[in-house]
Amino acid sequence: MATTKRSQPAWSCDQVSDTPRLKLFNSLTRKKEIFIPKNENKVHWYSCGPTVYDASHMGHARSYITFDILRRVLKDYFRYDVEYVMNITDIDDKIIKRARQLHLFEEYVKTATDKQIVQKDILLALGNLKKDIEQMDPDKKVMTLKAIEKLTSVSQLIEGSSLDDIKLALNEIKDSFGAYLDTLNSADVPDNSIFESLPRFWESNFHSNMASLNILPPDKLSRVSEYVPEIIAYIETIIKNGYAYESNGSVYFDVAAFDSQPIHHYAKLVPEAYGDSKSLQDGEGDLTTSAVNEKRSPNDFALWKKSKKGEPWWDSSWGKGRPGWHIECSVMASCILGQTLDIHTGGIDLKFPHHDNEIAQAEAYYNNKEWVRYFLHSGHLTISGCKMSKSLKNFITIEDALKKNTSRQLRLAFLLHSWKDTLDYSESTMESAMACEKLLNEFFLNVKHVTKRNDINKLAIGYSKWLSSEIELSKKFNLCKSNVHAALCDNIDTKTVLEAIRECISACNVYLRDCDSSAVNHTLLLDIAKYITEILKVFGIKTADEIGFPVSEGNSSSDVETIVTPYLNILSDFRDSVRAIARSISSKDILILCDKLRDEILPDNGVRLEDFDGKPTAIKFVGREAILRERKAKAKAEAEKLAEKERKKKEQDQAKAKKEELKKIHPKDLFKLETDKYSEFDENGLPTIDIQGNKISKGLTKKLQKIQSTHATLHKEYLESIDKI
Repeated sequence: MATTKRSQPAWSCDQVSDTPRLKLFNSLTRKKEIFIPKNENKVHWYSCGPTVYDASHMGHARSYITFDILRRVLKDYFRYDVEYVMNITDIDDKIIKRARQLHLFEEYVKTATDKQIVQKDILLALGNLKKDIEQMDPDKKVMTLKAIEKLTSVSQLIEGSSLDDIKLALNEIKDSFGAYLDTLNSADVPDNSIFESLPRFWESNFHSNMASLNILPPDKLSRVSEYVPEIIAYIETIIKNGYAYESNGSVYFDVAAFDSQPIHHYAKLVPEAYGDSKSLQDGEGDLTTSAVNEKRSPNDFALWKKSKKGEPWWDSSWGKGRPGWHIECSVMASCILGQTLDIHTGGIDLKFPHHDNEIAQAEAYYNNKEWVRYFLHSGHLTISGCKMSKSLKNFITIEDALKKNTSRQLRLAFLLHSWKDTLDYSESTMESAMACEKLLNEFFLNVKHVTKRNDINKLAIGYSKWLSSEIELSKKFNLCKSNVHAALCDNIDTKTVLEAIRECISACNVYLRDCDSSAVNHTLLLDIAKYITEILKVFGIKTADEIGFPVSEGNSSSDVETIVTPYLNILSDFRDSVRAIARSISSKDILILCDKLRDEILPDNGVRLEDFDGKPTAIKFVGREAILRERKAKAKAEAEKLAEKERKKKEQDQAKAKKEELKKIHPKDLFKLETDKYSEFDENGLPTIDIQGNKISKGLTKKLQKIQSTHATLHKEYLESIDKI
């Protein structure tokens, strides 16, 4: 019988649903856009760096932690090949003024020999500060008043102090007195080297602060002072293209000429700010005074500034001068990354005019219409709801912030908020971050505890038949991964990522609570812990080699824990046996020693033991620093609880005493004490007219009669108690 040759059946599959794609909020369109780099997987990224003239503060942390998180996610999660460039602004009006003021102040202190002259100069500085104080904005006025107070205080010390003591006291008024000296002697600072040491010092401080926050260093770092020849050549090309002009030794960008071309559009980021004179003036810098008469239009801005006496300078075809603020980024980004940037980042306060001017300069240089593809701006930072300001005493340096919280806690605080929205740095914000840290850490410690006793030689233990609880937990884990990916695709929404992780941890905790410790699925729990650890690592949080946080904050290795754990298991088992025997023979002394091992000896070495009835003691290698912080927090909470208890007791005692004192009042005089409510009374002491002159209603009179009757009973009891004495 012949057989029919069988053919392979047709194959088909369900239609693949749309998978999430990475979208970023682009300031150029003010909406989320699908991220598509110009050259496939390669990402050219330029980030505006700091102007280095003072200590780095939490405003800097807001921007640079934010960009570090975004950079790590693009590089380590989405696997883009990111080239990250950041600049250092070391030529700027603020730097020039600060360097000059410090130099003049130091020279003054060195040469001061006459107390009377010093006092006279301080009084002159006071007079200078007081000028126009009523016209100042509120913040500047507050700051000026404080400076006046300090100057006055130092002035009053002079009569009875030695010259050496006076020189020490002058350090208290260094900023305000140096600013006064600058108004007199700014032209007497001819040496360019004076303007180099200050930014070098603060740049070093900035890099140190960034390392303390675990922020990745840039792939390439550029300083304005190193790119002056390139800046000059760049400006010459812009002039040649018809978008800039020289005036009195300075060079200005011609906004009208640029904006008139069909392919160009000035103020792409903030078109509504076009012509905003205050923002434009702020962008020109504090030392720009006569530019208005040199410009063709108030909207034009400086590319090159003619240097006055007391300012650093470089030779150019327009004379001695220095770069304007905006031109530096256009030039350095172009020199290193070429004529198109995939991503440009900076703080939201730089949108206009700085970033809009950057765009205009680069597009004028290349004569193209797209220099930046995606502009990402980090949100503002406020301090307890107020804008960050030295005058409001809420200007917090990174070093001060790290004295209160760890780098991990600060990063978690940022991760719990959208990177593009305002972040309020406050006690409640940090409490939320610490609560999140505790949730994560306790989860990792619990997983380590239930898995570290697993016999690695019995690998099959991890592959027992799954129960319904494990199948359910696995489903929740897969949902967590799906939600994390969707959130990261949605403008790198780290807040939602942490919410998804929190839900997954909650499911794990329920599973651990309801499961027999001997039957825990170690493989599943380790997979979940490793995944969460990896996501945290992507976010820039220092993690241990396998799961969780490092035991020591300065060490990312978990080798110590691995080595010590077997011995801790032996010690813990021995302690459990000793405790069981001590309970059976009612030996309090042995139990006290066991508790001392748990509560004092091991915690001082970074180990926490947690006892559970009917289960092995949990061993948690937390780290000595973390345990000390826990103890401190617990002591603080207990002290607050005790203080609250005492406050309530005091209130109760006061209320009781007041009640007892009130009993002494005769019923007819009871309402006469309430002069803020009533003005006239009848023969029984009941109010008839209220304080506004209105007659007391019948309903209220009945209510007052009942109160008076109750009080009469209390008053009678009081009189009877006196009679018994």
